This record gives sequence, structure tokens and C-alpha cells, in this order.
Amino acid sequence: MSKQNYYAPQGGLAPQTQLLTDRAMFTEAYAVIPKGTFSDIVTSLLPFWAKARFWVIARPLSGFSETFSQYIAEVQPGGGSERPETEAGVQSVIFVVEGCLTLTISGADHELACGGYAYIPASVDWTLHNNSQAPVRFHWVRKRYEAVDGLGEPEAFVTNETAISPTAMPGTEGKWATTRFVDPDDLRHDMHVNIVTFQPGAVIPFAETHVMEHGLYVLEGKAVYRLNQDWVEVEAGDFMWLRAFCPQACYAGGPGPFRYLLYKDVNRHMKFPTNL
Repeated sequence: MSKQNYYAPQGGLAPQTQLLTDRAMFTEAYAVIPKGTFSDIVTSLLPFWAKARFWVIARPLSGFSETFSQYIAEVQPGGGSERPETEAGVQSVIFVVEGCLTLTISGADHELACGGYAYIPASVDWTLHNNSQAPVRFHWVRKRYEAVDGLGEPEAFVTNETAISPTAMPGTEGKWATTRFVDPDDLRHDMHVNIVTFQPGAVIPFAETHVMEHGLYVLEGKAVYRLNQDWVEVEAGDFMWLRAFCPQACYAGGPGPFRYLLYKDVNRHMKFPTNL
């Protein structure tokens, strides 16, 4: 695998001659945001960030996916933030898809290049800056941490995808594998953000139907993905947003690997409404 193959949006604006037909869709069970929608006019600015803009691709939405938000950030040289997170109790994952950034966690500096991954607990202070000469683009996944009495908060860590060996799914001969950044048995974590890789011809051979919400950003390749009752063509740069219990499956037809960054909520009891 090559860490240079991650897709990152560049912005811009489609010409007036472009057809309106697109693959974007929003249903009761899922949403697809294709790469062509990542234009300049749908970016957001955030408080206390300089020379930065954000494509917001997931947010808590009542009756849909409610546990996380996800941004694709673009920070120009000299930009960044001394106060990136403004809400208490929120943990973060950073994954760099283009360029290089400096992440400071509890006073310690870390250089994250392409493929760099960081987990930042809710209780720690952190800053982020682009000290390079080129723009940096990265995913920022946010989730309110669900503390459990008797379980400590997980510690911060920084790594790179290239430092982790993917775990093959049983019986697939490595054609379907997951790069796990967190030990699945570590119950301190209430979310996982992993990378899933399918080699050409590999499949999810059944309709996965489960309680976890998903965000899937396609880093590389193309496939047809089953979402509820629909088969949808997706490619590098597309984002899929699945609510709980949305059936899903996949066929990666090639010619190269199909890879996506995957969010899911894990390891916690289901909350009951407060009005019951």
C-alpha cells in the first residue's frame, strides 16, 4: 500500500457547463456525499482557527447518526489553532491525508505527515499548526467521551498507518483486512477509527446489520457498496454516512485496492431517553 494514494479534496467550483446529475443522496438510512460536492462554497470556518477551512461531512442529527461529527480540514502554511476544541468532554482523532502538521498534546510536539494518526482524549489540551510550506489536509473525528465508573480514560497516542500491520478477516487470505489503531479489547475506548482495505475481488459477503453508526471516507480505489436496499458506486473522495442498523455490504471490483477510513461507536451500553 502507498500512503501517497489517499484522496484529499482540493475545493474549487464546478463550471456552469457541468450537468446537475450527481451521485449525492440522503435517505432515512444513509447518506452519500460524493467527492464532486467538496467545493469552495460548502466549507465552514471555525472559531480560533487561522488560515483554515473545513468540510463538515457528518454531524449529530436527531433520528439519524447521533454520536459523532467529522470534518475534512484544510490548513494553509502558517495556519492552525491554539484552541481547536471549544466544547468540553470531546475526544478527537486526527488522520492526515496530505501534507504535514505539528500537533502539540499536553505540551509535547508531534510531527504528523501523510498517514499520521493521533488519538486525543477529552481531558487533555492540544494545539495544531501547519509549520510547513504547503497546505495540509486531514480528517478530524469528534465524539463526546462516554466515561464509565471504574474505567480510566485512554491515553493520547500518535502513530502512522505504515507502522501498523493490518489484521486479516478470518478466511479471506488477507483480501479483506483492517488496520486497527486501538486494541479492540481496550474498553476504555468508546469509538474506533480504523482503515479497512479490500483487494480487488474481495467482498463483504453478507449484509452487515448492527447497532454501530458508521462514517466511511474512501481513501483509495472504487467499489459498489450495498446501503440498505441500494447498490451504490463509490470512489476515492466519497463519504458514506450510515445510521444504526443500516444493512451494508461491499464488492471491490478493482483494478486496485479499495480502502476507507471507518468510524464506529463501540463498547458502551445503549442510552435510554431521559423522559422514560
